[in-house]
Amino acid sequence: MKIITLFFLMLAVAACGSLPESKKIDYKSAGKTPPLEVPPDLTSPGMDDRYVVPDIGATSVPSTATYSAYSRERSGQPQAGSTALLPIADKATSPVRIERAGTQRWLVVQGTPESVWPVVKEFWTGLGFVIKLEAPQAGVLETDWAENRAKIPESGIRNILGSVLDGLYSTGERDKFRTRLERGAGGETEIYISHRGMIEVLEGGIGGGSADRTIWQPRPADADIEAEMLALLMTRFGVGDAKAKAMVAGKDAPPIDRARLIQNSGAESVLVLNEAFDRAWRRVGLALDRVGFTVEDRDRSKGIYFVRYVDPEADDKKEKGFLSKLFSKSDAAKKPEQYRVSVTTVAAISEVKVQSKDGAPEKSATAGRVLSLLHEQLK
Repeated sequence: MKIITLFFLMLAVAACGSLPESKKIDYKSAGKTPPLEVPPDLTSPGMDDRYVVPDIGATSVPSTATYSAYSRERSGQPQAGSTALLPIADKATSPVRIERAGTQRWLVVQGTPESVWPVVKEFWTGLGFVIKLEAPQAGVLETDWAENRAKIPESGIRNILGSVLDGLYSTGERDKFRTRLERGAGGETEIYISHRGMIEVLEGGIGGGSADRTIWQPRPADADIEAEMLALLMTRFGVGDAKAKAMVAGKDAPPIDRARLIQNSGAESVLVLNEAFDRAWRRVGLALDRVGFTVEDRDRSKGIYFVRYVDPEADDKKEKGFLSKLFSKSDAAKKPEQYRVSVTTVAAISEVKVQSKDGAPEKSATAGRVLSLLHEQLK
């Protein structure tokens, strides 16, 4: 026994001097984690493969696709190493810029959604994610749940045995990301990334029940990890790593009163945004993604998002938190209702309302709860 103990102590000491550099993001083991069971209203089946990742180059060896390589492949521009002039990597007019509103950030890329889509899809698969939802008609890509292994503390024993017993280490947290593309003006594409998280807790922590098993509960969206993903995505469009991080880390605008909720009991409630239509439309879409609504379709010309939603308080009088009910097993059997989220603008003021699936004003308590969720993200 003493010999075995001494052996492991020697391994730990030997490993202490050669710890690898820590990383902020490591989802390479995403495929090894068990899938999370979530209510069917939060997912929808994948669509067709109209936007498959293109093969870059003539060889059969798998490679990492970049936006610049993809553009050259399709436009016939000379490849690097030819006698033509090489592109300037850090030119004053960047093909990518960052836009922000409070804690919300998004990218604006020179290129159509048709050309940007495959690059974004390859970006997620290259990080180790599995694409769970692919809806080109709505401009949405969503990953499956995965664990960020970079959050696991490094240790000498883990570095030596981690590759063999890697399943023994877990953060108790899972992440998924939704990417939404919007067609901008002048041949541009806007890219939004929203994060959703889950955390594993003892069941005994709810209602004093038995603690013999664990359950998954939602945790707040992480704006920092959204920014980190935006910075990584910018490098796929030709922006240097240091410059991408600096652009994403720019100072946020001073906090202002951006939204107010007007609740009308028995009448139509309204969420008022102190913004013109373009920015209000973008921010409402990102808020829907963060909260976890299923956006089935949208019509920007009419200012309408078509969503599916299960009200966790309908026919449920138990004292539970809103988000915990949203993911509880009892809610999985509830049928999701279809709603319209309408964005209209007069002058520089926008109004967000909830309508029935037929477009009639929705005056139920559910509409008020939907607007309350959006208000938390938009205020």
